Amino acid sequence: MNPQALDWSLPYASHRSAVMGRNVVSASQPLAAQAGLRMLLAGGNAVDAALAAAMVLTVVEPTGCGLGSDGFAIVWDGKELHGLNASGRSPAAWTPEYFEKLGGIPETGWNAVTVPGAVSAWVALSKRLGKLPFAQLAQPAIDYARNGFPVSPTIARQWALGAAKLGAQPGFAECFMPSYLGGRAPLAGEIFRSEAHARTLELIAETEGEAFYRGVIAERIVAHAQANGGAMTLADLADHRADWVGTISQRFGDSVVHEIPPNGQGIAALMALGMLDAHGIGAHPVDDVETVHASIEAMKLAFADLHQYNADIDAMPVAPRDLLDADYLRGRAALIDRERAGDPGHGAPRPGGTVYLAAADASGMMVSFIQSNYMGFGSGVVVPGTGISLQNRGHGFNLTPGHANQVAPRKRPSHTIIPAFAMHADGTPQMAFGVMGGPMQSQGHTQMALRVLRYGQNPQAAADAPRWRVTGGKGVAVEPGFDAAVIAALRARGHEVTVEEGNGVFAFGGAQLVLRNGHSYIAGSDPRKDGHAVAF
Repeated sequence: MNPQALDWSLPYASHRSAVMGRNVVSASQPLAAQAGLRMLLAGGNAVDAALAAAMVLTVVEPTGCGLGSDGFAIVWDGKELHGLNASGRSPAAWTPEYFEKLGGIPETGWNAVTVPGAVSAWVALSKRLGKLPFAQLAQPAIDYARNGFPVSPTIARQWALGAAKLGAQPGFAECFMPSYLGGRAPLAGEIFRSEAHARTLELIAETEGEAFYRGVIAERIVAHAQANGGAMTLADLADHRADWVGTISQRFGDSVVHEIPPNGQGIAALMALGMLDAHGIGAHPVDDVETVHASIEAMKLAFADLHQYNADIDAMPVAPRDLLDADYLRGRAALIDRERAGDPGHGAPRPGGTVYLAAADASGMMVSFIQSNYMGFGSGVVVPGTGISLQNRGHGFNLTPGHANQVAPRKRPSHTIIPAFAMHADGTPQMAFGVMGGPMQSQGHTQMALRVLRYGQNPQAAADAPRWRVTGGKGVAVEPGFDAAVIAALRARGHEVTVEEGNGVFAFGGAQLVLRNGHSYIAGSDPRKDGHAVAF
């Protein structure tokens, strides 16, 4: 049967079982997860697996990431925790005056593109913590790009939406609406291929990323920028670096949750968890209205501070340690009204659409990795003949005078993508986890940590559970599977609840979790996405 004639809906209730093994990869697309597993079977470690999967995701899930993405990682190497920030900085020409002449910071086009950092993340992780040759890690992605792969159903839906929105952006149609498909997005089950993407991956592999930032690829990126009104220069690309930044952390019950320091939004999850600990979360069942209400209120308080203070860490008026100070979080937690929804502002501490994957191996190494184009296909810009689709992270800046996140030259914007990692209080590794999906990410981290670390749910159950998402003010969106009685009780407390129909991946994110269990692992993969967990 021709694949486009099939009905790709899933009308019947179902569930996934958690996946267990001594070596495991959990990713949002099956071919990517299997590419990671291939590296482990070839003698590689969890970092090699994560990087092979990440490269494949730029091919098979271009709706969430690409060669022009940014990336972050947290890695337990068996002895210590490493944190990598490979997000890009703004071009040197970006000033508030630059964008005032444009009428604001756009969401699409070249003036939304900061320097892409994902390639630098791959290289930095491979050099410091990998085992296999870098070129070997790229081979599965090169093969899928050159020889093609069948597009999976959820990604096909997102692809069609992206094409409708971004088809006119420079280079987009040539790459993602190719002539061999009649100038449209691929349907679920159709074979998509990109020889240009394959050739670029080969150059990246051969030069260990040098061609991307200082060679022929960089020259093509900059030429396309200058031909289409962008400000990026060869110097902007050449000056990029990925930074080993460690982690910031928050005690949560018997666990310690780690996130990458700002410019990422992970600090909001840590703040919310610290408030919930101070609030005494855990006295009621995980899906009880008391637990849900307190979690929503803590998240709103954390977001109020995030939007006020989070930025490139060098530009923040307060340090992360001040926002995570125990006394400060207790004071914020005291603002949670147990009976009424609030609409909080930020506090005053003392001065002081994304892909996620997790991998772990039998040696004990665990990886939490994320890369993203930000809003689906990002800026919509694709450099012709390269397969490089570029993020729109510049849209994360603002033009508010004096704000920590005001646009400026060579500055990192406040960032949505964040990997997470949990350690036991005794210093042993516990879980690599993440939830892709824009501002849903820190909210998703809070909900995953609550379910697994406080309530002991297995990773698959935590990924399956219906989610909520604060939307501003007293607004909160919930998935259709949410308990109707809890929805009614939330509304009675003043929450302005909307039930969002349809595929929740567009708004409620996609989770992957790998939990250590003695000398093996338990993995879960989000049913809202096409992916799965694989193990041996």
